[in-house]
Amino acid sequence: MNVVIGLEVHVQLATRTKLFCSCRADYFAAPPNTLTCPVCLGMPGALPVPNRKAVEYALRVALALGAKVQKNSHFDRKNYFYPDLPKGYQITQREVPLGVGGSLTFHSCGEEHTVRIRELHIEEDAGKLIHTPDGAFVDMNRCGVPLVEIVTEPDLRSPREARDFLRALRTLLRHLRVSGGDMEKGELRCDANISISQD
Repeated sequence: MNVVIGLEVHVQLATRTKLFCSCRADYFAAPPNTLTCPVCLGMPGALPVPNRKAVEYALRVALALGAKVQKNSHFDRKNYFYPDLPKGYQITQREVPLGVGGSLTFHSCGEEHTVRIRELHIEEDAGKLIHTPDGAFVDMNRCGVPLVEIVTEPDLRSPREARDFLRALRTLLRHLRVSGGDMEKGELRCDANISISQD
């Protein structure tokens, strides 16, 4: 059986404030819905202003991965409707990402592997859905927290390789001091795109 895996890794950047407003970004232990403002909730007339430190941190990651930093980049609105996205859209770099290309070399099962990076872009995080026996609740504190999304090429061939790649990436992010990379806090999340075929 042949397994091909590509990853979309969402990394929360360790900035003091959110991506487009001055709300605190350290939401993890805060009471629900206490770190919000008209900008991160998408109120009419509220205008976003990019967080300079978030852009700097994303640039650090791009350069460390050997990505080509685009001469021009901009933000777009990605429209979708979900309970934890009060604006009805996410501000992201869908069309012109901050960085393209690059790679990360790591070890797995005693062998050296290299995963190519397709792109790296900045986007804002959504809120958090909390499911309990009494129903679903929404905490908007995470809305607007800065993320860098790192999209790999489908270069991984096993779940173990994917795990070892993520560990190497987390080590790099911590070394750069751009993210704690604590998965239990949601600081590092990953979507896996998997293709399976028979020999």
